[in-house]
Amino acid sequence: MTRRHLPPVAAAAAAAVLLAACAAPDGGRDDGCPPRPDLDAPPERVVTMDGGSAALLTELGVGGTVVGTAAPDFFDAFPADERAAFDRIPVVDEGTGNREAVIAAEPDLVMGVSSYQFGAFDGTPTAEELAAAGIAAHAACDPPGTTEDLSATYAFIEDTAEVFGVPGNGAALTARMRERVGRAASGPGAGPVRVLSVSVVPGSGQGVSTVGGRGTANGVITLAGGENIAGDVPLRIADLSPEEVVRRDPEAILVLTGFSGLSGRELVDAVLEHPVLSRTTAAREERFAVLPQSIVTSPSVLNAEAVADLSEALHGAGGRP
Repeated sequence: MTRRHLPPVAAAAAAAVLLAACAAPDGGRDDGCPPRPDLDAPPERVVTMDGGSAALLTELGVGGTVVGTAAPDFFDAFPADERAAFDRIPVVDEGTGNREAVIAAEPDLVMGVSSYQFGAFDGTPTAEELAAAGIAAHAACDPPGTTEDLSATYAFIEDTAEVFGVPGNGAALTARMRERVGRAASGPGAGPVRVLSVSVVPGSGQGVSTVGGRGTANGVITLAGGENIAGDVPLRIADLSPEEVVRRDPEAILVLTGFSGLSGRELVDAVLEHPVLSRTTAAREERFAVLPQSIVTSPSVLNAEAVADLSEALHGAGGRP
């Protein structure tokens, strides 16, 4: 299979969102997830804790409300012509969102793709601190259990559209995403392809850190016609021994960029050179997909594109047969 290499997300902010989510407890919604904002009127001034949230508001037709963003590296996953629309947005923090800078922008609302962007990172504002300043908080929250689809993403999009008074735009966006996923994953096809996801390559003798069955990434893999080899682990992050990875023998490897300082090409090469991972079917057949983690591991308007690109990498140019 031909390798697919998509533009990497370089900054550490996306990795920080994933790392914080990895530590979240299982069962129920994420601890500390703020309730849906109850506002008298749609927000007029918004700070986003990541570029993905700003992109969502732009897609919903309310991008003009964004007066600042943190973690602009999330923009890197978008095509160049779409990124141009984000150039007007002031960057309040290149990282995860400094409390003082966020509040100083005087927003009505602060939103992000993870509840862990609200106080879990050093220097970020908690929902309580924002409320004390008269600012509402809005975040995507994970449902309990194994994730097998993009329902949490769709719920976040439609909730956000309701908050901004444009429910029709939210419904239209999720409908387009569902249609894109349907086209990518339709047809009877063969059985699912066994997939290992990696964002760093372990040293010799170390375990392999990969995505588990809970979280957006497992939903993307499942919808693309893959079977996450760590999907039976009810966590966002699973640690498998190299020997267990070989035993489960992935047929394809999903490389997530943005977590380490390595490019997709460098991560692929590191897998091919690894004394244990190189023994997998995926490595022997050089069957890799490279995607930015910002569109795989958290809610994004590009989640459906991630499904489509992974499906193409797993099943050929037309996606699943």
